[in-house]
Amino acid sequence: MDMNEQLAQEWTTLQNNHESQERSALVVKLVAVVLFAGTWLTGLDPLMGCALVLILWFQEAILKTWQSRLASRLLGIEAMIKRGAQNDGQPFQLHSHWLAQRPGLAGLLIEYGQNAIRPTVAFPYGALLLLAVIL
Repeated sequence: MDMNEQLAQEWTTLQNNHESQERSALVVKLVAVVLFAGTWLTGLDPLMGCALVLILWFQEAILKTWQSRLASRLLGIEAMIKRGAQNDGQPFQLHSHWLAQRPGLAGLLIEYGQNAIRPTVAFPYGALLLLAVIL
């Protein structure tokens, strides 16, 4: 199997995983809405609902951080394929590449926080927390 075929195989695998993680993020959002509504409908302490929302919000931020690593590798593979990569990159190096650039604990926490405040991640969590304050 030549280099471009290997890169194409890696791209396909990573793209499928990237899309799967997008579906998982949607499930996390839906679970947050259902749990929040459940705490409200059952009369449980609103702080419990808020705590559940925050936990799921940060869980999705971690998932999106992981997904962004796949996206970064996908973009790198696409660039290698476009250039007709022969010697400028190796296929199947997702974890080696990430490990070489791993930012440390503080950097990881910052990365999680940055993903948490992205509008596509923050919705519906921010709205649910606002509802908790209003209700």
